[in-house]
Amino acid sequence: MTNTATTRTFDGFTDDERAAMKEHAEELKTAARRSPRTAKADGEQDVLAKIAGMEPADRALAERLHALVKAAAPSLTPRLWYGMPAYAKDGKVLCFFQSAQKFKSRYATLGFSDVAALDDGALWPTTYALTTLTPAVESHLTALLTRATA
Repeated sequence: MTNTATTRTFDGFTDDERAAMKEHAEELKTAARRSPRTAKADGEQDVLAKIAGMEPADRALAERLHALVKAAAPSLTPRLWYGMPAYAKDGKVLCFFQSAQKFKSRYATLGFSDVAALDDGALWPTTYALTTLTPAVESHLTALLTRATA
């Protein structure tokens, strides 16, 4: 029995990882050129354009999630982060949406960074799988967003 983990070599980043890094570099350049007065509106336009380009199932989730974030946490600034719709607090990404299609996953996710105030003992979830946004799920997400921005 051979251990394939020890015989494999690191080939570097995948094409998807390289594309995400290039996208992030472009996002940083674009943000640096923007006026601080229009950053929130410009970021929202970027996020909405990214959402519009998603496959229908991901787009429906992302559109509804965007509306939830705006309602529950209006102080967050929409922006792109590694090509994903994200929402920042004081310039740092607090939460982000990963589409299932982009990451070739069976479900989309909503993730929270360490900026979110979601600490709950020694273990708590930071990423949530999303398949549909029922009223109960929306209520739970609204509570998470409210807590995360506190």
